[in-house]
Amino acid sequence: MPKVVYPLDSTKSFTDQQYVGHNRWHPDIPANVTVRPGDVFRVDCREWFDGAIVNDDSADDILNAPLSTVHVLSGPFAVEGAEPGDLLIVDIVDVGPIPQEDSGPLAGQGWGYTGVFAKSNGGGFLTDQFPDAYKVIWDFRGQTATSRHVPGVSFTGIVHPGLMGTAPSAELLARWTARETALIATDPHRVPPLALPPLPDDAILGTLSGAEHDRVAAEAARTAPPRENGGNQDIKNFTKGTRVFYPVFVPGANLSMGDLHFSQGDGEITFCGAIEMGGFIDLHVDLIKGGMETYGVHENAIFMPGNVDPQYSQWLAFSGTSVTLDGEQRYLDSHLSYQRACLHAIDYLQKFGYSDIQAYMILGAAPIEGRLSGVVDIPNSCSTVYIPTAIFDFPVAPSADGPHQVDPGMGVPMSAG
Repeated sequence: MPKVVYPLDSTKSFTDQQYVGHNRWHPDIPANVTVRPGDVFRVDCREWFDGAIVNDDSADDILNAPLSTVHVLSGPFAVEGAEPGDLLIVDIVDVGPIPQEDSGPLAGQGWGYTGVFAKSNGGGFLTDQFPDAYKVIWDFRGQTATSRHVPGVSFTGIVHPGLMGTAPSAELLARWTARETALIATDPHRVPPLALPPLPDDAILGTLSGAEHDRVAAEAARTAPPRENGGNQDIKNFTKGTRVFYPVFVPGANLSMGDLHFSQGDGEITFCGAIEMGGFIDLHVDLIKGGMETYGVHENAIFMPGNVDPQYSQWLAFSGTSVTLDGEQRYLDSHLSYQRACLHAIDYLQKFGYSDIQAYMILGAAPIEGRLSGVVDIPNSCSTVYIPTAIFDFPVAPSADGPHQVDPGMGVPMSAG
């Protein structure tokens, strides 16, 4: 096992650890640990809500999820010799859940969760169709996930970090703030909001304190969206064996990571999606000096995915076009066509006895594949959702016998709020 350079105690909160990480992006957050090019090391990561979501049959914790506190990130890690303009090479050597003996009461090897945020507290991809808060608990056995809330389904996890990235420069941070503030101004009272502005409340900034903490907290960017530094990209193929090339914007690069997932469908469409968990990640780092200019990677990481994806061979695919539910034509709107493909899949799965929210949770957590299948045939874009048929313990393809009926079990907990 590689040396653990960033240990976390699963029985303690994020701010009571040996190293206190951060939940905002800012160039002035000091590095906690320094590593060298060529090093291989292990990092422990907290579940993204730091234990606020618990293993029970209520969704009240999702309803009241403290979005101002996320993501709790391990780091920053300074890489010796890294300078702005370099490319930071990061290899994911291994990634997995918290060892069970260390899991305590929090999300570890034994379980994780998928949630749908209420529209009033974050919303999601299908928030108009699912405006309430819901939660599904998934149990892990080796590589397999099952749930008491979604019977008849089991699948091989595709474990990955939802979030990893380098620190922004002051100039890049200013660009983020300016463009996102301008977007918010176009509809400042929208629910959910169009973007998340800097928020000093609940900002955790490593070792910063006093006036310096307050200054950085007022300027720092929220971690929810992906940006030029990588960040919360939620790419399910960031698995073991992946190599990522991150732009370096500050001396040392200041790499951070967290938001580990046991499994996820393309798009993480439930938003509090994937199967969230605490865990560990083993990394190898190296540098390409001047690599940003050499390879034209001035922003946004490029990566070579690992080769440990589940080997599903048969799929049931659903398509959608850029026409709204009330029949309004939109021009090549791939976001809308992917929504429609997901809704078609949800409608289909309900014919087998699942509730609409159970079907939605399957699409968020299972390793479905989403594709932009057509983006040139005006006015309709075409998006598709591919569901592996082997995740169901019954025949799911259409047949003359009609759909098998699943006992929906206890169903998905919905918030009483």
